[in-house]
Amino acid sequence: MARVAVIGGGCSGVLTVRELLRCSDDDVVLIEPGEPGGGLAYGFAQPWHLLNSRAGAMSADPADPGHFVRWANAHGLTAGSADFLGRRDYGDYLRDVLDEAAAAHPGRLTIRRARATGLTGAWSVTLDDGTEVAADDVIVAVGNPQGSQPAPVRPDQPGYLADPWRPGALEALPGSAPVLLIGTGLTAVDATLTLFAGGDRSAPVTMVSRRGQLPLAHTVEAAPPFTTALNDCATLRDVVHAVRASIGAAGDWRAVVDGLRPYLDELWVALTPDEQDAFLRHLARPWECHRHRMAPSVARQIAALRGEEGLLIRSGGIRAITAAPQGGLNVEFGDGDRQWYAAVVNCAGPGKLPGSANPFVARLLDAGLARIGPHNLGLDIDGDGRLIGADGLPQPGLLLVGPLRRGAQWETTAVPEIRAQAHRLATRRTVRELTAQK
Repeated sequence: MARVAVIGGGCSGVLTVRELLRCSDDDVVLIEPGEPGGGLAYGFAQPWHLLNSRAGAMSADPADPGHFVRWANAHGLTAGSADFLGRRDYGDYLRDVLDEAAAAHPGRLTIRRARATGLTGAWSVTLDDGTEVAADDVIVAVGNPQGSQPAPVRPDQPGYLADPWRPGALEALPGSAPVLLIGTGLTAVDATLTLFAGGDRSAPVTMVSRRGQLPLAHTVEAAPPFTTALNDCATLRDVVHAVRASIGAAGDWRAVVDGLRPYLDELWVALTPDEQDAFLRHLARPWECHRHRMAPSVARQIAALRGEEGLLIRSGGIRAITAAPQGGLNVEFGDGDRQWYAAVVNCAGPGKLPGSANPFVARLLDAGLARIGPHNLGLDIDGDGRLIGADGLPQPGLLLVGPLRRGAQWETTAVPEIRAQAHRLATRRTVRELTAQK
């Protein structure tokens, strides 16, 4: 019997703990300073924030696709597998999943309400309360890197909100003054819904990004996934041609995108580094718009706001952000236009490492226990999910689950992929088998 420390109690951490309790005989210590099950995605969500995946895709159990839907109906949320439920509800679900797993395996789970601040070899996790947790194995499940910060502004600049998820920050902005959101992705969509939620906003909200592309919308009813023939694809250009041909045959690009999902990591690792770079420069944003879509009701709200000119979209990025004498911020856009905003909110996606590493990940890098992965998108891992150290060797007993695998993998931020990673660690090759080199 081993003792496994799981660092991070968001979605990745909860799914990992569940699989370890169910599929191994290890004792587990979950290290999380807040309420387990929340995390950035679900811990600060408001009722109007919906999941961007259908309920049927969000089960915590890899072998039971209907688990979340049944939970929702048992808790008074009338839902089918094609419906889009609230992110706050999903946080409640994750907490119940954790509680049920702990109750089914009494005495094997300990929750430490503290923040992991460091790690020493063989292994001892230091916590911000001054204590340490000794473990045979450590699984890092801390979620995404911190958000990227636009170069033209200081994070502490008055009028600039570096974190759109800080409780109450958006609600405190006056509805009579214009607000600028940096980013046009799902975070910006959620921020827009919050800014208009009270019904008293009279001034517009503007989103800006380099391309000015919003996420696209799900259909109300899901089409069956369409399989793209990829056997003859040797290059990125071949893949793009095959996908375009499939869209013509399927009649709905959503079915093609959904059909590609099981093969995305295989496609990613088959690309050369130069092809991966080309994808990131030219195709990553259009792909994200098609892959990570808005729920239909959210898309309708956004379309209505745009039609009323309550929401404006700009492309071209930002050249400069400076303090205005009257308060707020003056913004110079990429096309030279200048506008004043009462507040500028950073809704950009996860940043690159090392600059966007959270303090724990930064200490892993400083200690040589991890190294930055391909394209600076996450941490480097081997095929079994072990972190690769500065010496280029896998770290026995130090593993990674979730979004920080990005770069080494591509599709690693959504529930189906994260739960599969957790299950593989706990079953196909157990954590102890991965650490037999110790």
